[in-house]
Amino acid sequence: MNTRQMVTAVIGTVLKVVFAIVVIVLVYKAAVVAYDYGYRVFQEPPVSESPGMDVVVEITVGKSPLQIGQILETKGLIKDAKLFYIQNLLSRYKDKLQPGVYTLNTSMTMEEMMGVMAVEKEETGETEE
Repeated sequence: MNTRQMVTAVIGTVLKVVFAIVVIVLVYKAAVVAYDYGYRVFQEPPVSESPGMDVVVEITVGKSPLQIGQILETKGLIKDAKLFYIQNLLSRYKDKLQPGVYTLNTSMTMEEMMGVMAVEKEETGETEE
């Protein structure tokens, strides 16, 4: 084996090791971010401590859970609209959020807000026609 082949082999090995290290670091960082987001899905604290601040929110007909989350984020009631959307998908309130005007508080969790916005029509005395 001549010097040129040896240098090429060493450089190739170094590049493979660097590539492997970069991949490992990227996978580690992605895992940390995924774990953090997954943890927040189930443990996201309210925006503020009790008593918080009341905020009136109007949800119009046809708003998706993500759009509702964006409204709540804009009003300062939650920190992340996408997280609200994911929590809604995994909660008992999936497909139950209703249009209306709601008074929500910054000390409420996302699930508590969903509970307020998912009031069944029977509970409010309205009838479906």
